[in-house]
Amino acid sequence: MSSGNILDDDDTFKILIATDVHLGYLEKDAIRGNDSYNTLDEILKYAKTNQVDFILLGGDLFHENKPSRRCLHNCITKLRKYCMGDTPVHFNILSDQTVNFNTTQFPWVNYQDENLNISIPVFSIHGNHDDPTGAEGLCALDLLVASGLVNHFGHSQSMERIQISPILMQKGNSKLALYGLGSIPDERLYRMFVNNQVTMLRPKEDQEEWFNLFTIHQNRSKHGPTNYIPEQFLDDFLDLVVWGHEHECLIAPTRNEQQLFYVTQPGSSVATSLSPGEATKKHIGLLRVKGRKMNLQKIPLKTVRQFFIQDVVLASYKDRFTPDTPQVTKKVEELCYAKVEDMLDEAERERLGCPLTPEKPLIRLRVDYSGGFETFNTSRFSQKFVDRVANPKDIIHFLRRREQKEDIKDEFNVDYGRVLKTTAVEGLRVEDLVKKYFEETEKTVQLSLLTEQGMGKAIQEFVDKDERDAIQELINYQLEKTQRHLQVRGVTTEHDIDEEIKRFRDSKKNTTEEENEIQEAMNRAKAHRLERGDEPSRADLSSEFADVAMDSNEESEALPPLTRGRGRGRGRGGRGQGGRGRGRESKPAGQGHSQKSSASTQSRSIMQAFQAPSQRSSRTKATVSYTTDEVTIDDSDDDISSVMTAARPPAKSSLSSSLTKYSSQSQSKSFRGVTFDDSDDDDDEDNLFKAPSHSSRK
Repeated sequence: MSSGNILDDDDTFKILIATDVHLGYLEKDAIRGNDSYNTLDEILKYAKTNQVDFILLGGDLFHENKPSRRCLHNCITKLRKYCMGDTPVHFNILSDQTVNFNTTQFPWVNYQDENLNISIPVFSIHGNHDDPTGAEGLCALDLLVASGLVNHFGHSQSMERIQISPILMQKGNSKLALYGLGSIPDERLYRMFVNNQVTMLRPKEDQEEWFNLFTIHQNRSKHGPTNYIPEQFLDDFLDLVVWGHEHECLIAPTRNEQQLFYVTQPGSSVATSLSPGEATKKHIGLLRVKGRKMNLQKIPLKTVRQFFIQDVVLASYKDRFTPDTPQVTKKVEELCYAKVEDMLDEAERERLGCPLTPEKPLIRLRVDYSGGFETFNTSRFSQKFVDRVANPKDIIHFLRRREQKEDIKDEFNVDYGRVLKTTAVEGLRVEDLVKKYFEETEKTVQLSLLTEQGMGKAIQEFVDKDERDAIQELINYQLEKTQRHLQVRGVTTEHDIDEEIKRFRDSKKNTTEEENEIQEAMNRAKAHRLERGDEPSRADLSSEFADVAMDSNEESEALPPLTRGRGRGRGRGGRGQGGRGRGRESKPAGQGHSQKSSASTQSRSIMQAFQAPSQRSSRTKATVSYTTDEVTIDDSDDDISSVMTAARPPAKSSLSSSLTKYSSQSQSKSFRGVTFDDSDDDDDEDNLFKAPSHSSRK
C-alpha cells in the first residue's frame, strides 16, 4: 500500500509548497536561460501527478518586476497546461472573498468562476522582485489574476496599519485558515510589528478547530538591527509558517520554542547567486493537513542545475608552497585546477541516472590569497573548462581578508578587524555594516546628530548610485534641523546642548519622521547632481569582499581580482541590481546654498543653536499564559501519487465565517505543542501521521 493511499481521503488537504521560482532569471544566457522554466514545469507536473488540492507559492514567482514577453508567455503556457482541466476541486472557501482578493475586478477564487475550468488553483503572495508598483499598485501576478490563472492574496494596501484576513477553507471535516503577507520593506514592517500595527484576524467560531497556515516573504536571518523579521513577532496561534525570500533550502520544519509553531523554508527553485546557501539540494514540499495534524513530504527537484562551491585558503598549504616558493603562482593554479576537477567528478557521479539534471554544473572556487600570495589570470584558467561548466567566466573568485594592524593605536581603541572581518559581513549590505560598526563601538564612538539608519542609507546611495553628495547633504540637513530645534528650545549651556541633541536624535529612531528626513536629504543630493549634469558611474570594479554574498537573489560576477573598487552594495532579495562606480571625493552641496555658505554653517558655533525634549515610545511586553494542544508533523522524501474523487463545489459558497482581531501582545493564548519526526525512512508507511506527543511549554 502506498503512503498516498494511507494519507489521502476526503478530509485531507494536499498542498504543494514552493517559493522563489524566479522565472526569467538569466533567460538570455545561452546555457542557463531555460533553467527557471524547466523547474517550473517540473513543479507543476508534480502538482498534477499528485492530484493536489492547490499550489501555494511564497513570492518571487518572477525574477523581474517587469518580466519579458518570453517570460510571461512561458508562465501562462505552463499554468494553462497543468492547472486547467475538468478535475473537480475538493474544498470550499468560507471567507469573504472580496476581502481576500482585493486587488482585482474579479474578487473571487478562480476555480469558482463560471467562465473558467480550473483543476488546480494556485494561491500566491508577491515577493520583493515582483512587488506591486505604480499608481495602481499592480504587479506581474495581477496579470495572471486578470487571466484567471492565479489567485493573488496577502497584498496590504495600507502603509500605516496591516490587517491580515485569512482565506478560510474547508474540505470534509478539516478546516484550514490560510494567511499571507506579501513583501514589505523589512525596516518598515519591523517597526509596524513593534508598534502593534499588524493584526491577524481569526474566526470567532470554533477557533481551535482551524489549522492556521501563514505565508510570508521577508528576511528571516538578521541583516541588521531592523532589517529582518524575528519569528517571535508572528502570532502564536499559527501552526505552520511557510517562509519565502530566503534561498537556502531548509524545508524540514523547525520548531520555534517560544511561539510553539513550525517554520518551513523551501528556498529558491533556481540558484540566483554563487553563494553557499544556494548549494544545498533544492526541494519543494507536499503538505497534508487533516484536522489538527499535518505531514510534510520533501520532494527533491531533478531539473535544478547542480552547484558546487568550495573554499581554498592558500596560507593553509604551507607544506606545498609559500609566497616565497619559486613559481608559486603556477603551483597555486595547479591546486585550483585539481579542486575544480574534483568538483566536476562529483557532479558527474551525482548526475548519473538522472537525465533531467542539466549536464553542465555551476562551479565556484573561492580562493583566499591572504598572506602575500599573488593571483593568476582567471580568464586563461577558465578557458580550460569552458565546455564543461555552466559559468566559465566566474569559476575562480579571489578574496583577501583584511589584515589587522596590531601596533596602531587610535584615540577610540576600536577593534576594526573584528568589525570588518570577512566572516562578519557575509550576507550584509553596506548600510548593515554601518549599523554593525556603531553597535560594536557603541561605548566609545557615538554619532551626535545622525542616526545609524540615516548614515547607512547615505552610504548606500553613495555606493550603489554614486550619489557623491548623499553623505554631505544628510549632514547638512540634520545640522540645520538640529540647530533650529535648539534655537526654539532656547538651550544655552554646553551640557544641556549635548543632552538635548541626544534626546532629539533618539526620538526619531525607527520612525516615519526619520525616513522622511533621510529621503529629503537624498532628494537634495540627487537635485544637485542633476543641476551639475552628472551621471552616476557604472564601472564594474571588484573589492576585497566582492565574493561576499551581498544578495542571495542576484548573480555575482567574475571581476578583476587586482582592481580595487566598491563592488555591490545590494541586500538579500533586493530588486534589480544596484549601480556600481568609482569612489569619488564627496563635495558639499546643500540645496539653495553655495559651498561657502555651507561651510560657514558648519563652522558656526553649535552653542548658538539647537534643542527640544524628545519623547521616546515605550515598548512593553505583556505576559502570556500558555496551554498545550497538539499538532503532528511527519516528513518523508518519497514521491507519491494518488487519485481523489469528489464533486465540484457550487460556484458560490453560501457559507461565511465572522472574524475577530487577534493581538499576541494583549491576550492569553492557547498554544499547540508540536512534534515533528524528521526521519527520511520511507518504509514507515503505516503511521505517517504520527501520534501526538504531550509536550508542554517550559
